[in-house]
Amino acid sequence: MTPDTPKTPDGPTTPDGPTPSGAPTTPNGPTPTEPPGPGRPLTRKALLRAAVAAGAAAPLLATGGAALARAAARPAGARTLPPTPYCDDGDDPTPDQMEGPYFKPNSPRRTSLVTPGTPGTPLTVSGRVLGRNCVPLPAVLLDFWQADHAGAYDMAGYAFRGHQFTDAAGAFTLRTVVPGLYPGRTRHLHVKAQAPGEPVLTTQLYFPGEPRNATDALFDPALLMDVRDGGGGRDARFEFVLDVDGGPGPTDPPTDPPGGTWAAGRSYAAGDRATYGGRAYRCLQGHTAATGWEPPNVPALWRPES
Repeated sequence: MTPDTPKTPDGPTTPDGPTPSGAPTTPNGPTPTEPPGPGRPLTRKALLRAAVAAGAAAPLLATGGAALARAAARPAGARTLPPTPYCDDGDDPTPDQMEGPYFKPNSPRRTSLVTPGTPGTPLTVSGRVLGRNCVPLPAVLLDFWQADHAGAYDMAGYAFRGHQFTDAAGAFTLRTVVPGLYPGRTRHLHVKAQAPGEPVLTTQLYFPGEPRNATDALFDPALLMDVRDGGGGRDARFEFVLDVDGGPGPTDPPTDPPGGTWAAGRSYAAGDRATYGGRAYRCLQGHTAATGWEPPNVPALWRPES
C-alpha cells in the first residue's frame, strides 16, 4: 500500500531461509513488541490472547471469552472482574509491527487468494475493523500478503497478495491457506489497514498453539487470531481496532465537490494521474475509485505530485 522500500527484514533468517527473487537483505530488525509484563499494562485483550496462546478453552469469544481468560490468569483470592465489551475496556489499538522485506504495492483487489487446487490447508480469516470507540469502520482498506504453504513469498507476481475494503458493518473475509514455516519465524499473516484519511497500520497476525511462537522475536500475543478447525480447513477471526474515532461515513455525493479529473466509479491503474482540488496525484495501487477515497484522503492509493 506504500511504495517505500522496506528497511528491515521479516525477522531473523538463516542461509536456509526463503530466497524469493528481488527480496532485499538487511540487518536484523528492531526490538520486537514486548508481551504484557511489568512495563506494559495487562489489558483484557492481551490477557485474552495470552490465554488462547497458553491453550485455554478454545471458545474465548466476546464477553464470555474475556471472563474465561480473566479467570484463567487471576491469582487465587483475587476479586472477580466483570466481563467487558470486546473492543474497548481501555485496551490500546491493535499493535503495529514491522513490514518486513516481502511487501509489494499494487496488489489485486480480491477477497480470495486461492483457486481450486491451490496446495495447503484452507484458511478463512474474517472479522471487523473498529474505531477505538467500538464503532465499526466501513471502507477501510486492508492489504494482505503471506508466504505460501511451503513458506515462500512470491516476489515475481502477486500470489497470496490482495487488498479489499470493509463493508458497511466494518466486516471483512479473506480466503487463503495456512502459511508455511521458514527459518526464524512462526506462522503469520501480514496486513496493512487504513481508514479513509487516516494513517496506515502495518501489523501481523498469528496462530495460537504454534511451537515457534515461543522463539519468534516478533511474536505478540495481542495479535493472536481465534482459530478453529472445521470444514476441511481452519477458520480464524480477528478484530482490528484502529486508533481513530468511528463516526458517520463520508457523504455520498460529497458536499461541494472540488473540480478535477478524479471521479468516483472510475478504474485507476498504478501510474495513472488525476487531479483533485487543484492538485495533481499519481496512483500507487490499482483500484476502483469510491466516494470517501478522494486522493487527499488515501495516501495508500494516491501520492501528490510536486
